[in-house]
Amino acid sequence: MIPELHIEDYSYPLPDERIAKYPLPERDASKLLIYRDGYVSERIFRHLAEELPDGALMVFNDTKVVPARLFFRRPTGAHIEIFCLEPDTPAEYNTIFAATECCRWKCVIGNSKRLKTDEILTLDVDSDEWDDLSPTARLIGRDGQTGVVEFRWQGGAPFSVVLERCGRVPIPPYLNRDTEAIDLERYQTLYAHIRGSVAAPTAGLHFTQRVLDEIAAKGIDIENVCLHVGAGTFLPVKSSLVSEHPMHREPFVVSRELLCRLRDAKRPVVAVGTTSVRTLESLYYVGISCLEQGSPVDVDQWAPYTRTYESSLQEALDAIVKYLDNNGLKELKVGTRIIIVPGFRFRVVDAMVTNFHQPQSTLLLLISAFVGGDWHTIYDYALANGFRFLSYGDSSLLFRR
Repeated sequence: MIPELHIEDYSYPLPDERIAKYPLPERDASKLLIYRDGYVSERIFRHLAEELPDGALMVFNDTKVVPARLFFRRPTGAHIEIFCLEPDTPAEYNTIFAATECCRWKCVIGNSKRLKTDEILTLDVDSDEWDDLSPTARLIGRDGQTGVVEFRWQGGAPFSVVLERCGRVPIPPYLNRDTEAIDLERYQTLYAHIRGSVAAPTAGLHFTQRVLDEIAAKGIDIENVCLHVGAGTFLPVKSSLVSEHPMHREPFVVSRELLCRLRDAKRPVVAVGTTSVRTLESLYYVGISCLEQGSPVDVDQWAPYTRTYESSLQEALDAIVKYLDNNGLKELKVGTRIIIVPGFRFRVVDAMVTNFHQPQSTLLLLISAFVGGDWHTIYDYALANGFRFLSYGDSSLLFRR
């Protein structure tokens, strides 16, 4: 049964001065709130390893933010911002980044009210620095708030180079500032590897090599998943009823090796970030589709709530592994629209590292579900004790109740 939740019940006062507009000089110098067994304490993030359970398996999201904001100009001189969301043609991230002449993306297009289909846009610069690429953009068609845009360029460079040279890092709109040089390094995790996100998995921004080494020295195993974070992560819940809020699809990849470790080992699982939580908790429902249909399908937004499931986590994960083996695959590639709200049954994740999220957001709903509705205790403490909020803010280690 879909929970009847009102988003107004998941709000709190967040003064603008509590939003961290810039990162601290040192990644691991942020404050760390610890929530365990209903009690709150605090440390500095660089001491995270000391707070993790022995023998844990820690799962990171190794997606990499791409400079997905591009600025073009109409023949009339009007400025047009194009925000690349996900590949259209070719449909795979690796393939579209390797394209050398043209490609099409699903995009959010700013100032597009008078923009005509098939109108050629040129790069919005007053310099000849990009003449060797000369990228152009053309609107192919609209779909509500988004549209499909075709990019063309010269010189034989892959589209990844076009983005790196011509695009800007899409920092969150609530920072209320333009992208600056510091964001090129700090709005990216140390372990970012696979290009595709338009927003950083911000829980990972605090990790340094020193912290990672201390985690490994404690005997905690580290694994990666990859979920490409979409622009929907910035979208507020606009309807009063959460059940009326549509979740965006995000593609993710999980290795066969990790699936086997989750299936076979009974050990605490610590997820770094809400994106890792959503990926790991989606696996059960992907496994159900393998059990019932013989192959993995995308996880529907309300799949966890609309029926009763009898299969165990081990059975679901085993079904995915068998599907991969039968098809000679080393990794699972699928998508999820899962929304995690109070009433959700967690099957995989025991603890999570995460930042402090916006009022009335789907991420705050996830936190409430994870801590048994006790999110007020955590956020009241953070507000009263000088914690910094949102993407560049401080961190927390939460244990599930």
